[in-house]
Amino acid sequence: MDLQGLIDLFAGNFKQAGELGASVSIRHDGQEILNLAGGYIDREKTRPWNSKTPVLIWSATKGLASASLIHAAWEHGIELERKVTSVWPEYGENGKADTTLRHVLTHQAGQPALRDPSISVMDHSAVAAQLARQMPYWKPGEAHGYHARTFGFLVDELVRRITGGTTVGTYFRGVFGDPLGLDLWIGTPAHIAENVAQIFAPRVPRIPAGEEAFYKAFGDQDSLTRKAFSSPAGLQVPSQMNNPKVRQHSLPSFGGIGTAEALALFYETLCSDTIFPTDLVRRISTIQCSGNDKILLLETAYCTGFMKDPINENGKSRGIFGPESDAFGQPGSGGSLGFCDPKNRIAFAYVMNQMEQGLFPNEKSLRLVKCLYEQVGLTR
Repeated sequence: MDLQGLIDLFAGNFKQAGELGASVSIRHDGQEILNLAGGYIDREKTRPWNSKTPVLIWSATKGLASASLIHAAWEHGIELERKVTSVWPEYGENGKADTTLRHVLTHQAGQPALRDPSISVMDHSAVAAQLARQMPYWKPGEAHGYHARTFGFLVDELVRRITGGTTVGTYFRGVFGDPLGLDLWIGTPAHIAENVAQIFAPRVPRIPAGEEAFYKAFGDQDSLTRKAFSSPAGLQVPSQMNNPKVRQHSLPSFGGIGTAEALALFYETLCSDTIFPTDLVRRISTIQCSGNDKILLLETAYCTGFMKDPINENGKSRGIFGPESDAFGQPGSGGSLGFCDPKNRIAFAYVMNQMEQGLFPNEKSLRLVKCLYEQVGLTR
């Protein structure tokens, strides 16, 4: 298999596209076919980056949290159509009694923001209690909108309720991380926290084409979009995520840390029956909702616990996860990306420390995805 095109594109990210430090890992048929790393951990370019360099993956963490909840429910014989109140009784207040686990996993729960914006993102108990008692922003199941920060708290609390108190970060390590030897955590051990690559905010603010409505709403303090990305309160500046104490904290919406090779190996479990039975993976990958996203203000699609590329009469309207319709995954702010393609048995992961503006991954990773399918022979 000729991988030179991918190797050249990855090198070009540093020479022409301003990448600082990054890794890419691609797996096919149970084997890692590509593992590249380059650049630097620090802005001064004194500490080289390698394939074992862990870094913040932002919202790509949601995929890890989702898989943990799906597994916990499966292990305990709980169907995802079950009501949340069957495991979290307090959640039924103020019009949320019919919310199901699937509504939570597909961003249809109507809980993208806290109505009390003062509650700290570092206080899980207070956030969970507020989510349980507040009125949703829309009737659960009637619309979808990206739960940028609250998603992780909903999923974490459900895992705790199902398992009798195990946090989603601990559950992930027990089912995926430790058995597979993954350098991937939702809350790092203390000895790892000091060795994580620094994350850097975008250097040149720019609004990607098609995202104008989102950024306009984001600039409005009273918009639901702004509330979704600012509550629970705290950790709004990327540099704050470089604090070792924050790295150790379990933040299942956006605080995961790991390597590209670990993230790809995680997604490979969703291309096989390593963890989940094949039929369950098929059900996970089926689109549950699509259309205009009430938070991102553009077209999105969600399967159970993961994002999909929207599909219209002309095929995919976005190509984050390659050409296959059953591929799914989760991007992270600034450019990180992890996904799997069950049909072709592909798992892909790209992580980096120099963020770029935009809701979705940029060309640094997407041209690698395109090359993988068009030039390496893994086409449909």
